[in-house]
Amino acid sequence: MLWVCLMGSGIASQSEAAEWSLSPSLSVKGVYNSNLLLTPFPHAGTYGYWVTPATEIAGKTERLDVSSRIAADFVGYFGAEDRQFTNVFAPLSVRYRTDKDTIGFTGGLTRDNTLLGELQATGVVLDFTQRNQWTFNPTWTRRLTEKLSVQSGVQFSDTTYESARLVDYRLVGGSGGLLYQLSERDQIQLLGSYTHFRTTNSPFGFQASFPGINMSLTHAFSESLTGTLNGGPRFLSSTSQTPLGDITARETVWLAGASMTKQFERATLHVSFARDLTPSGFGLLIQTHRGEVTGTYRISETLDCSLTVLGVLASGKTKAVIGGTFPDSSYVSLMPKLSWRFLEWWQTEVSYEYRWREFESAAGSAQSHGTMFMVTYSPPKLSFSH
Repeated sequence: MLWVCLMGSGIASQSEAAEWSLSPSLSVKGVYNSNLLLTPFPHAGTYGYWVTPATEIAGKTERLDVSSRIAADFVGYFGAEDRQFTNVFAPLSVRYRTDKDTIGFTGGLTRDNTLLGELQATGVVLDFTQRNQWTFNPTWTRRLTEKLSVQSGVQFSDTTYESARLVDYRLVGGSGGLLYQLSERDQIQLLGSYTHFRTTNSPFGFQASFPGINMSLTHAFSESLTGTLNGGPRFLSSTSQTPLGDITARETVWLAGASMTKQFERATLHVSFARDLTPSGFGLLIQTHRGEVTGTYRISETLDCSLTVLGVLASGKTKAVIGGTFPDSSYVSLMPKLSWRFLEWWQTEVSYEYRWREFESAAGSAQSHGTMFMVTYSPPKLSFSH
């Protein structure tokens, strides 16, 4: 928290006036899962608790916006899994605007477990362990005319695992291109990008480079309905180290995505699909086909409900991984949730989650049923200005 405040206040001190706010909260939840590790073998249920202190930080001037949500999860599991660990989330988002330029930054530290983050992103997890990920993504946009802007950005992430079964990796890249406002409702973007992926602690290293081109079109059908369509090729070149020598491969991979968001008077519906290349602790790139549907509905001023359905098909772009073979896999999760603000500063949530996973080479599939009950205390927001 101190790191974020110092960075933000140092930049904001150059402005005439700044408004800052702190929104602390404390959440406590109990969880149960019938098959936490999604194993097809005999297993027992797992119980657990999560204690999450958090603080949302926001600062704003005429030109500068700074925001962050510092949080920690103190987690304990018992039953089939007897573990204690700590998650840490320290993101930072900064945006500075001038008459023609917008300079941005997103990044920070995410310390979570593989079942929390990586499973939802890739649909596969080799081990249940802690993951530490640093990300730094600065961007720059310059407006050339009222309709045309030039964009550029840099991507860096470093990921390590607290398990010898998983492989640490690093991702470095950059992008640049044009953004053009075709009309009040249509926007087109053309970007060229380059990304380099490599493992950092594997006895047999793997690295891959995939430059590419991506075009996207955003159309506002109405004030409440917006859709985006994007796609383009990636020219993948990879090198795998083996005891018998290096193996190189080249391939053209077509990536694509689409999303649509609809706003109703008391509800929101979001649908998305993406075909992408995703880094993984397996020590290689994974090609994912990921579809997600999220709906929220406000029943009353104090009662909200939501439903999230996620499906992921995953396959490795190189089959060799840690001395074995990466199998194709399927993953599905479904989670309805109900939130109730029963007092001014108090809120409770209850949810159910169904998960299903299957590997192509495995004898069968695995599924799990989970429940969660959480209570959150959010005292009044603290605001100050200078």
